Amino acid sequence: METLPSIWRTEVLHALSVHLPLTSLILATLFFLTALVVKKSWISKASGALLIIGTIGAWISMLTGDAADGIVSRSLCDPTVLKAHENFATITTILFTVASVIYILSSFIDWSLRLKIVFKVIISLLLITGTAFLMYVGHLGASLVYQQGAGTYQPSEDCSEY
Repeated sequence: METLPSIWRTEVLHALSVHLPLTSLILATLFFLTALVVKKSWISKASGALLIIGTIGAWISMLTGDAADGIVSRSLCDPTVLKAHENFATITTILFTVASVIYILSSFIDWSLRLKIVFKVIISLLLITGTAFLMYVGHLGASLVYQQGAGTYQPSEDCSEY
């Protein structure tokens, strides 16, 4: 009797690791934009914490995605979707990384008010662009899983392993 696949399969680890950065980065964007209007320091600090957590999570997702690539790519009908998913995920991660670095620098260095405003505009643009890319990356990932069965377990026709 064949055993069911483990939750620790490489391709499953990627699916598990993408949800924290996905949520964190979208919330970071919403909090950051809210903090521009509502002058509450806790919202700005929460945005920064979510941005840093989400960016670290995005890099972990990139690593687990690279590890899953070799396993998943062999079973896909259209591997170009996987390549687009990888490319846009890389761009997305870089956008949020740059936003994180600028956020950290602007938080710890005493810049002039004009420069702080410029940094806030740049961070806002990076977060909005990154969120748009993030949604597209998620769409491509969902397409891989739900249309092509990437990383999913396919039971035998008679389900005898159950």
